[in-house]
Amino acid sequence: MIELDLMQEQEIVHEAELFAAREIRPYARQIQEQQSIPRSLIKAMAEKGYLAASIPREYGGMGLGAKAYGMLTEVFGKALPAVRSLLTVHTSLVSETLVRFGSPEQKSAWLPKLVSGEWIGAFGLTEPEVGSDAKNVKTTWREEADGYVLNGKKKWITFGHVADAFIIVASHEGRSTAFWVERQFEGVQTQAIEGVMVGGETGLAEIDLHEVRVPKSHLIGRVHEGFEYIVSSALDQGRYSIAWAGLAIAQEALDSMVTYSRKRKQFDQKLSHFQLIRGMIGDAVTKVHAARALCLRAAELREAKDPQAIMETTIAKYFTSKIAVEVASDALQVHGANGISSEYPVSRLYKEAKILEIIEGSSQMQQEMISHYGLKAYYKRGGGI
Repeated sequence: MIELDLMQEQEIVHEAELFAAREIRPYARQIQEQQSIPRSLIKAMAEKGYLAASIPREYGGMGLGAKAYGMLTEVFGKALPAVRSLLTVHTSLVSETLVRFGSPEQKSAWLPKLVSGEWIGAFGLTEPEVGSDAKNVKTTWREEADGYVLNGKKKWITFGHVADAFIIVASHEGRSTAFWVERQFEGVQTQAIEGVMVGGETGLAEIDLHEVRVPKSHLIGRVHEGFEYIVSSALDQGRYSIAWAGLAIAQEALDSMVTYSRKRKQFDQKLSHFQLIRGMIGDAVTKVHAARALCLRAAELREAKDPQAIMETTIAKYFTSKIAVEVASDALQVHGANGISSEYPVSRLYKEAKILEIIEGSSQMQQEMISHYGLKAYYKRGGGI
């Protein structure tokens, strides 16, 4: 397998910045108002290879390493979080899961459609009554002679209303299994979720599964190993993407805060001349630099296939989502009344940041996981009191 060198990866990220500046930023507000990402933009991203940025080149992807893929995620997250969501779900959760757990036949049949953008993929885990308690999904499956039959409901599925195919996690006798379900299957219905605070353009949906017959060839991985392997791996991949998403929002908010404070005058002085404003900027710079260091550390360990990468990814996701809210809040404060206007990006950034504390494991769940790690890693036997 041919691997890209550092210079090639940097060039790809630079080209993505130019693409985002040309094809996304000028239309960001329009996309948000229309509550959908144009298929023409998705097609353009696919043609550039961005929808398969982290997928190995043998499957038609770019083959970017963890660091370059994270930086690419940041580029799109700064331009428009909804587009970054497409990478998180379609690429990290769905395509990467197929690469890792799909059979050779499944990869050859489905990956080309995902890589080309012909299909949009979504990950069906969350349910009306099941969020963080992902082990206990209520959607069920039963085996029959010609395949499996699924029944249940999924909710808050990003791109669920527009996806062509789904990885659906269902339970049988208390253990979960993952299936590849296509929209065209009889019994699959989706309904858009409206009235959300943010993210309407990502096709959030409920998915109803009524007696959906799935061929045995559409089983992903092994029976009863859905959570232990597929879900756990997919969530780790998703958290890595969200870690960079938090950094993207924090960096964009910092950029907006600094730019506004250097242009806006109050009391015959630029806002940047006031000590309290400079204090907020200093804190924001420190937080963003710390967040970037955590993301790069997670990338380094992932590329080295170090087992510690999973926990470092969790720590990065927790920290960046937390500081994204804080920096976006301070940016809005610096903007004053203008901060709540749609003419400026900071109100959107604040709302987008808050979502990151909920998805791919809430901040409280991340704290719990990190605390378990800390209680083991930093316990000094015989230390005494």
